[in-house]
Amino acid sequence: MTDVLVTATKRVRNARELAVAITTIPRVGLEATGASDAGQAASQFAGVLVTNLGPGRNKLLLRGLSDGAHTGRTRSTVATYLDEIPVNYNAPDPDLRLVDVERLEVARGPQGALFGAGSLSGVYRIVTRKPDLVDFSAEVRATGAITRGGAPSGAVEGHVNVPIEALNLGIRLSAYDEVQGGYLDDILQQRRDVDQTVRRGGRLMVAFEPNDTWSATLTVAGQHLRSRDTHYTAPGMGLKRAVRIREPHVNDIELATATIKGSWGWGDLVSSTGVVQHRYGSIFDATATKDLYTRTGVTSAYSERTRTRMLVQDLYVTSRGAGALEWLAGVYGSYTAVESPTEYSVQLPRVPLIPVYGDDRRDRVRELAAYGEGSYRLTPDVTLALGARVFAVHTRTLSDVDSENFAPRSLDRSVDFRGVSPKISMTWAISPGNMAYAVASEGYRSGGINSGGAVPLAEKRSTFRPDRLINLEAGLKLEGLSRAVSINSSVFYDMWNNIQTDQYRPSGVPYTINAGDARVLGMETEVAARAGGFTVQVNGRVSAVRISDANSDFTARVVNALPGAPAFSGGALLSYEQALIGDWTLRLVGQFTYVGPSRVTFDASQPKTGGFVRTKLSAEVFGALAGRPVGLQVYALNPLDSFSDTFAFGNPFNPGLVRQITPQRPVTVGITLSAAI
Repeated sequence: MTDVLVTATKRVRNARELAVAITTIPRVGLEATGASDAGQAASQFAGVLVTNLGPGRNKLLLRGLSDGAHTGRTRSTVATYLDEIPVNYNAPDPDLRLVDVERLEVARGPQGALFGAGSLSGVYRIVTRKPDLVDFSAEVRATGAITRGGAPSGAVEGHVNVPIEALNLGIRLSAYDEVQGGYLDDILQQRRDVDQTVRRGGRLMVAFEPNDTWSATLTVAGQHLRSRDTHYTAPGMGLKRAVRIREPHVNDIELATATIKGSWGWGDLVSSTGVVQHRYGSIFDATATKDLYTRTGVTSAYSERTRTRMLVQDLYVTSRGAGALEWLAGVYGSYTAVESPTEYSVQLPRVPLIPVYGDDRRDRVRELAAYGEGSYRLTPDVTLALGARVFAVHTRTLSDVDSENFAPRSLDRSVDFRGVSPKISMTWAISPGNMAYAVASEGYRSGGINSGGAVPLAEKRSTFRPDRLINLEAGLKLEGLSRAVSINSSVFYDMWNNIQTDQYRPSGVPYTINAGDARVLGMETEVAARAGGFTVQVNGRVSAVRISDANSDFTARVVNALPGAPAFSGGALLSYEQALIGDWTLRLVGQFTYVGPSRVTFDASQPKTGGFVRTKLSAEVFGALAGRPVGLQVYALNPLDSFSDTFAFGNPFNPGLVRQITPQRPVTVGITLSAAI
């Protein structure tokens, strides 16, 4: 077992010395398992779940702290970072492909003191490989796969690193192009393999190090993701579906960031500036609710488009050295502009779509914060740390609603939210490599305003209040047998008040409401062991939820569970490596993930989804040809060809009429070739 240094707490630290439940997957682990995105890597993290609405439409969940399976106006509960900059606001996970990545870091539990709103349940960070200022390198990987009854899939990815030593510069370019073949056939539209997804993107990084004290890194990145259709069907239809119109989805993201780092004898400075544009949209068959808007038309469609632009500045200074007192102080500012127009249209025979309802909504969010953390070593083995974030969030919402059969209306309202998010922790170094910790931390999200719908919501539903989550946690990080065995385990008790949740009106139009309070008692454990050529990693999470003070205006039957969050989930990874002839090595890997049953909403009357098991098996041979690393991997996804319901939701305009399910991808066999240049 090797020590992994992480930056998920804004300091470069050994993960095993921090009072935070942190898990990392290094680059070699991602390549060995073939994980190309957050969903495929989730089996290696305790307490990490990903909804399965479809690529670019999913939500990341940590510790089962779910506010709902849908995305809407609420801020994301998990902060997704690319290096030093957040890349999501209230959007579904952008589903960035993990190309040329150094490692993944997941910090579970609220991180409001350091990361602010949007990190209510934790932080998911993608750490990229930085430009090398000395050595040239290049690599290419190509994958092809076939799916039973579906279309073939394929991907090409690679990077090139060019140093310019005379200028103390390094340039690194990464790029990829991927097609995920569809496997659902639409019998109404007479189309095969309708749910194909295309994902392509790239990243250019330029690093400049004029001396040993200062460095600067500029990153420009983007990804385009488009699914031709949705991924749900109805029970009893197998891999067939019957939807009147196509339901495509797009999720595009572009960003530019600049990070400057400086060091002195007493401290380090990090300044990160980022501009992010995130555009995503969906079209749904809304014929089931057509009569609520118009009596004309044969079919109808509901389209939602969102463009989020974020400007972020984060600057902090940390102490250097290993003295008894260590500290961190920073300031943060962001401006977010969200434009999210929605439109309801009807289709007449041989006539283009005719709009009969629309909501032109715009949100402007300003956030300012100052934060800090200090730790003091009380004894050689015991350290106490205190931290806090002082913040102010201002949100202004404008909306113009126009409907064919109802009077138009406009809205211009603002809300403000100010507060302090504290954190206190204590660590006890039991012995080298072994420690215990206790932490109390808090996460928060500001409130907001509802708009939309041909008929306005009642006044008490026109706004939603802020929510807060207080986390009490105790954990152990242990090693034994000459570091061949490691155990990370934590017990947590979370008090989540005024839970914000995105829901749908009977007309299918989304709105946000406070569902009530939750008390969550849980435990998560990760165990890793290595002997000879064998490595075993096992993780699990179990939790019990009690809902109290339920909002009677929301639903009459609230279940004692959080939506999309099963009481138990777990995963296992088994690998074996055997040296072959010369520099060649054989590696066998098996991955298994279990997700227990859960409901998609807070409503106890809704059906459950799951539980199900995901499986992936792979065999790889890697070594060197002419002194250059090469590899060949053969893999099988869902080798038992299980047809499991992974997500009981697909279209908000007819869930009460027809139950919806999202089946697993059928058995898929693929091959990946890699070569360094």
